[in-house]
Amino acid sequence: MPKPKINPIDIKTIAKEIEQIIGDFDTKPEAKSIGQIISVGDGVATIAGINDVALGEIIDLPQKTKALAFNLDNNSVGAVILGEYRHLKEGDEATTTGQVLAIPVDESLIGRIVNPLGDPLDGKRPIETKNLQLLEKIAPGVITRLPVSTPVQTGIKSIDSMIPIGRGQRELIIGDRSTGKSAIPLTTIINQKDQDLICIYVAIGQKASFVAQLHNTLKQHDAMDHTIIVAATSSDPASLQYLAPYAGCAIAEYFMEKGKDVLVVYDDLSKHAWAYREMSLLLKRPSGREAYPGDVFYLHSRLLERACRLNEEYGGGSITALPIVETQAGDVSAYIPTNIISITDGQIYLESDLFYSGIRPAVNVGLSVSRVGGSAQIKAMKQVAGKLRLDLAQYRELAAFAQFSSDLDPQTRAQLDRGVRITEILKQGWEEPMTVSQQIIIIWAVTNGFLNIVAVEGVKTWEKEYLKFMAVKYPQIEKEIIKEKKLSDKILKEMKKATELFNKLNPKLLDEKLVESLQEEDKD
Repeated sequence: MPKPKINPIDIKTIAKEIEQIIGDFDTKPEAKSIGQIISVGDGVATIAGINDVALGEIIDLPQKTKALAFNLDNNSVGAVILGEYRHLKEGDEATTTGQVLAIPVDESLIGRIVNPLGDPLDGKRPIETKNLQLLEKIAPGVITRLPVSTPVQTGIKSIDSMIPIGRGQRELIIGDRSTGKSAIPLTTIINQKDQDLICIYVAIGQKASFVAQLHNTLKQHDAMDHTIIVAATSSDPASLQYLAPYAGCAIAEYFMEKGKDVLVVYDDLSKHAWAYREMSLLLKRPSGREAYPGDVFYLHSRLLERACRLNEEYGGGSITALPIVETQAGDVSAYIPTNIISITDGQIYLESDLFYSGIRPAVNVGLSVSRVGGSAQIKAMKQVAGKLRLDLAQYRELAAFAQFSSDLDPQTRAQLDRGVRITEILKQGWEEPMTVSQQIIIIWAVTNGFLNIVAVEGVKTWEKEYLKFMAVKYPQIEKEIIKEKKLSDKILKEMKKATELFNKLNPKLLDEKLVESLQEEDKD
């Protein structure tokens, strides 16, 4: 019987198909440990049988639930559950993954509200990207960093002038509850419109209504075009509140590595420490001062140290951190506040007494400091800010004694009057950010005595009309300040001429009695 002939084309086709099948076959070995939940409750689980798990590794639980390995004991693993846990029970299977927590990141995150796992909270489509950024990451080394030299313009007169913030800086905002702590970063974010600064607002343990209000406010001011909100609300588990700031920092690092400048607001780290304490106590970790675990300092240092400015070799991007801490009855010596004060490059202290007396933002200039921000301040602002700080300090000192004396010499009275007007000028609404050139002009005017003939109650009206006048009649002054970044003799002459003309053209804004008394002093 003759042998059947085999078509050589068929052999080649079959061979190619076999090669493709073999090529697509994944030969990499995959090892997983499978254990059991031995106890579960209050957002934590104790798991046995997965002794080879690493600290911070993700563990798969039933119904697509994930947990984070938090405690590694001899015979069991303490894990915090990421999300809902009520469906879990004793005896459920737990599987190791060999993965650590990462968040999906790309440019599509801008304008979105997400949770610390990258899941959308704004009802829009999921974040579809293969780019993953680790939540926990070692901070950039010393060699990769540059000193702070470029300013972050908050738009707030009292901060930009006396407590300046630079890109790559960590500036703490600290104060009691309801003293306007969240208003400062909100104004700063609004002021970054049409700027080259991406903003990330991390809401930790805040009410869901606060997050919704924050989103609406930023949207109204067209600030969501450069902002990302990472939210773990008070109704979310402690595990998500714990992860929130690290998620925000991971997103910021993605943009920093691309050479961009990023501002991250952590609101607030007091609640972050509370969430960490809750998890630690539930997992029976040894507690120390105020029931916090012993590594609570490391909790925030490893987060805030990731904020820096990279040199050009490493991309030249930066992360500026504005952590917020809430104090109890003004006690800045409490455990968490002192920890974070020691980690950051300065603090903006908001005082309750100032807030309730109508001075807003309620910044206590005496207790506030920016240890490195002065290097980023433009020369023009330095020229006017030095005198401003001095006048304000003298006023605060004199005001304490003046209330016990009715008879004051003219010099002391003049100093007090100027201090009152400076205080009025520094009052500013959160929705009223100012350009740096406008700030310089108005601060120069008040420190040089041009408001001495204006009644205290009319200072804000004078300021508003004065800035309008300067913008319309003398726009070149602002342009020259921005261009030269210093107050030359020419600019100072123009500002003096313009301000004198404004007072002459607007007698209604002046106090007649003060004008007359000033004229009498000139005669004497």
